[in-house]
Amino acid sequence: MVGIPSADAIATFRPSRTGREVRFHRPRSSVYAAPMQSKATTVAQYLKELPEDRRVAIEAVRDVIRKNLDKDYAEGMSYGMIGYYVPHSVYPPGYHCDPKLPLPFAGLASQKNAMSVYILTVYSDESDPHSHWFREAWRATGKKLDMGKCCIRFKRVDDLALDVIGEAIRRFPVKKFIEHYESAILTMNKNAAAKRGKDAAPASKAKPTAKKGTAKRAVSKKTGKKAGPRRAVKKAAAPRSGRAARKAATRGRAR
Repeated sequence: MVGIPSADAIATFRPSRTGREVRFHRPRSSVYAAPMQSKATTVAQYLKELPEDRRVAIEAVRDVIRKNLDKDYAEGMSYGMIGYYVPHSVYPPGYHCDPKLPLPFAGLASQKNAMSVYILTVYSDESDPHSHWFREAWRATGKKLDMGKCCIRFKRVDDLALDVIGEAIRRFPVKKFIEHYESAILTMNKNAAAKRGKDAAPASKAKPTAKKGTAKRAVSKKTGKKAGPRRAVKKAAAPRSGRAARKAATRGRAR
C-alpha cells in the first residue's frame, strides 16, 4: 500500500472493480522526477539544508499539514524527505513491505526542479471518491493542479490550494487511515491469490503402471490354480503343392 519501498518508488491506493488495490510505481520521467534524497536525520536539519526560498515554501506547507494532522501521527525523516506516518506504538504491524518501517501517510519534499506534497490517500484516478473530491475542490479554487499519482508538485506556495491540502489531511485521522490501508491490503491479497490460482495448472496424477506378470498372477490367485509355463505351439505347416508334393508322396510310399 502506502509507502515507498525503494528510493523513488511510491505505492498508492488504486480503485478497482473489486475494491481498492495497491499499485507501486515510479515517478513519471520529467524534470520534476529527478531524485534529490537528503541524508538529513532530523526535520530541523533537512530544513536548514534548503535554500531560503525553498525553506520558506516547505515550512508554509508543513504548517498546514501539522495543523490538520491527527495527533496519533508522527513527523520525521522518511525516504529522504519529511514524512508523516503511523508509529509502531499505534500500529505495531508497520508497513507491510517492510514491517520494520512505520506505516507512511504523507510526505513533503524539495526535489531538483520542484517541490512535492505526497498525500497517499489521493489517487490520480477520479473514480476514487476521495480523489474525485480532491480534484473538484482544487478546481473550484481556480488554481492549476500539477499532480502525479499521489503527489502535488509546486514551485511556489502560491501554486497550492493550501486549504484543500489541509482538508485532505484532516479527512483521514489515524483510525480511518488504518482501516483504509487494511482494506486495500486485503483486496490486494485476495486478487493476488485468485491470480495465482488461475495461473497454476492442475497437477495431473500419473497412473501407476503394473509390473509385468502382476495381472497374470492376480488371475491365478483368484482361480486358485498355478499358472504354468506356456507350451510352445507348433505352427501348422503350410500345404505343399506341385513337384515338392509329389516327391514327398513318393518318399512316403517307399518307407
